[in-house]
This record gives sequence, C-alpha cells and structure tokens, in this order.
Amino acid sequence: MASCTTHTIQLCVIVLLAVTYMHVPATAIIVVPSSNCYTFDNESRLVDFTHLVGKVFEYKEQGSLPSDLVVEFCKDVQKRSQEGGYLEFGRFVSFRSFLTGSDPIDYIQKMHNGDLVHCETTFKKMGRTAQVNIICGHCSNKVCKDEQGCICSISYHERMCRVIVELAIPCVKSGPRVFKGFTVGFHPRSSEIVYNGFTQFGFEQPHHGFSFQTEQIHVSLYLSAKSSLSGLIGKPTFKVNPVKGLGVTLVGFNGAMPSTLSPTVLNVNWRCEIARTNPYEVNIFIPVEGYDPIEFTLTKKCGSLSCQAYFVAEGSSTKLARSICTV
Repeated sequence: MASCTTHTIQLCVIVLLAVTYMHVPATAIIVVPSSNCYTFDNESRLVDFTHLVGKVFEYKEQGSLPSDLVVEFCKDVQKRSQEGGYLEFGRFVSFRSFLTGSDPIDYIQKMHNGDLVHCETTFKKMGRTAQVNIICGHCSNKVCKDEQGCICSISYHERMCRVIVELAIPCVKSGPRVFKGFTVGFHPRSSEIVYNGFTQFGFEQPHHGFSFQTEQIHVSLYLSAKSSLSGLIGKPTFKVNPVKGLGVTLVGFNGAMPSTLSPTVLNVNWRCEIARTNPYEVNIFIPVEGYDPIEFTLTKKCGSLSCQAYFVAEGSSTKLARSICTV
C-alpha cells in the first residue's frame, strides 16, 4: 500500500482484495455417496467403497464335498458346490450394516436374511447370517498376496448357520470428517436437506426443479444434532450468486444448541430486487468445530417484479432515494 499513489490507491485496494479472495480455501460439499457401500473410520471420516460394489472374492474349501465360499462385496455371501448348489448366507442391506472394527479388524460387514433351510431354530428365525471382517492390507496368515484382495480364512458357527469371513483388501483413503447425526429439514422431524451430516440430492448444487418460487419471501429450516455434540456448531453464514439482485438475511440462530428433541429454527428471509431468468443461488455454510463444515445450496426464483421508485429533492434536481420491488 505504501507504493500506491493517491490516484491509484483505489485500484490497489481492489487488486489486494481480489488476491485475498483467491486465497480463501474452497470447501467441498459433503454429499451422500452414490451407493450404500460406505462406512466411517474411528474419527468419523467417510470411507467410500462404492468402487468395490459387487466385486467377487472366492475361497476354495477342501473336504469330501469341495465347495467355494463367495463374497460379493456389499452384496451377499454364498456357499457354492456342485452337489448342494447355491446356499445364501445373507445379504448386505444398508450402510448401517457396515461398521467400524477394532484392531486388527478395520471394518465389519454384516449380512442378514440368508437361506432358512436347516436353520429354522436360529435367532428370530432370520435365516443364515454372515460377518465379513475386513483388514486393510494383506492377510495376517499370509495365505495369499493378491494386490486386489482375497479371503484369508472362514469359520462356521451355530451348526453351519453363521459364517465369519476374514477378507483383506486395499482400502481407500479416508475422506471428510462427517458430523454424524446432524440434520436440516423443512419440518422439526424431517431431513430433506441434510441427513446424518450428508447434504442430500437437490441441495448439493443448484437444481432448478428444487427452486423456491418468486412469491415466497421466507423459508424456515430446522436444525438438529446429537445433544452431546451440539455445542460444536457455529453460526451459519451465506453467499449469494449473483451478488446483487436478491436480499438475504438469516434470522433465528441465536446461539441455542440444537438437539433431536428441540431443533433450532433458522429462518431464511429473501427479497427479490432484480428479476432474472435463472434462479439465484444461496449457499449456506454451517461451521462445526473439529469437523468438515455443513454446506448446502438453496435456489430462489425471481420472476417479473413491480417496482416503485421514490425520489427526493436535491437542489434544483431530484435524486433516486430507494426503489421497492414486489412480486
């Protein structure tokens, strides 16, 4: 700034502001993965195994009746033999069946609702089940060194109605730290915008089909979180694109800690000032101490407006004081 002359000081300020803006770190919206084949590590960081969905791992069993135990990753576990055909040991249902393990097991997949035959007396008569214990890397018993992964060992329990499989695979790098349990919705018990810390489809980027209409001047958002972690939530901020044309204010978040029993209401008040063909984008950012931030996008239409101009006298001329537009 010391090198700027009086005539160029404004230009210098603009350049400095532009450089500062360019160095603001960009954050990526945490969206729900494209499949249910994901879990979290011990630090609540997302681990997405979508690329492995359906990948087949086989284990050849020796004995009087040779057979293969087959794991279809994030799908099911089967026992296959020429004499007995296919025997289902359970299916992968949802991400809730993909758990964090403890040393030396990194992750656990649980399969349920397998074939019931000869297992009619098992727990709740839910049929055969399987548990796949996942190790990141190689088998501890060194039975195989396949870089793509392999089954290390299997063991049967409860009269062949349950199988435990040890599977070694190359694991993906952990992703963002997700603030699990956090929701944002249009009602106290809903989560259309954010569910379990993930931004839902329709709010992860601008979608015209999800836009609020011109005549809607405000929308109420309900925020909820686990009460033990709600104190980590910071004050929401927003950014509008384009910058001019839509007046936005956030009202209601006054430091009260949201919980599942008592959600906090965040009112988004918006006022159309300049009509445009495409909707305005309102990006809302909620910081969370120690976690990646919550971020989502609302879109607002501003169609035809009726504006009233107000002028004031200034000497021998008049000057525009303000302009109020209504839908």
